[in-house]
Amino acid sequence: MGESVFFSVVIPTYNRKPILEKCLRALERQKLTNVETLDATYVEGYEIVLVDDGSTDGTLEWLEANKDEFPHVRTFHQNHTGPAAARNLGVEQALGDTIIFIDSDLVVTENFLQAHESALVQGKKKWGSDRFFTYGAVINTCNFHHPTAEPYKLTDFSAAFFATGNVAIPKHWLEKAGLFDTRFQLYGWEDLELGVRLKQLGLKLIKCPSAVGYHWHPPFSLEQIPRLIDKEIQRGRMGVLFYQKHPTWEVRMMIQMTWLHRLLWGILSLNGVLNERTMAPFLRWLINSGKTQLALEVSRIFLNWYNVQGVYAAYVEAKYK
Repeated sequence: MGESVFFSVVIPTYNRKPILEKCLRALERQKLTNVETLDATYVEGYEIVLVDDGSTDGTLEWLEANKDEFPHVRTFHQNHTGPAAARNLGVEQALGDTIIFIDSDLVVTENFLQAHESALVQGKKKWGSDRFFTYGAVINTCNFHHPTAEPYKLTDFSAAFFATGNVAIPKHWLEKAGLFDTRFQLYGWEDLELGVRLKQLGLKLIKCPSAVGYHWHPPFSLEQIPRLIDKEIQRGRMGVLFYQKHPTWEVRMMIQMTWLHRLLWGILSLNGVLNERTMAPFLRWLINSGKTQLALEVSRIFLNWYNVQGVYAAYVEAKYK
């Protein structure tokens, strides 16, 4: 008889109620081919394991008031300790044999789960085992009302091995790898670090472009810059923790802790002369011209410079502790 798959979609969330509503509604509208045939794998069902990471925006109250609309959702709550701990709690509570990770600002298409299932079946045929995971497509958008209308762009390409924006993986491999390292409490790298350990276990990546998720973020504005700079500095600090665990050249390249990155972003930012203050008039002009995405890409000149500075500062601090 056919073999069934039960998915547990694990979603950490923190103060994202408006887009979370769209995320959960899209998951409740999944179309599944629940037909059991001889020698076939089919989707038996799914659950949505939502872990609230200490939200203060009424997320839990909204879920309780609207629970009849979300029959697949099981909700858990923790104090605000970050996405690594939230995903671990989600995996521990999951009933499914296969975990799908997405973020709470991702809106998926109605064939999302079926597409991951089809890729898992093909992978098993190709490799003769389940020592792999599937990686769906993530399209970035700032269209809140119609996020799924966004076309794929060159800037949506990702070379990451394991990123939790849209992956499906057998639960037992996550447990064998040791789940997420909860020391990654600031922004960045907890998923890619787990990816290094999964790669060491011999897991392979199978791309699944038909499992599409639309990653929403608000249109870029100058008011966001202080928060974006803080995220880059946090990412630098977490990058050093990543390197301490896996001191390889590959990780140094990933976290931008090389002389090449220092030189590149130093030159592009004119050693910090092009920063959030000096570039503000140009960025404002781009935004007022309706080119918010281009303004964000241009701002990466100084955002990456902050990241490189942050990673080296954290490395020196860790070295002399």
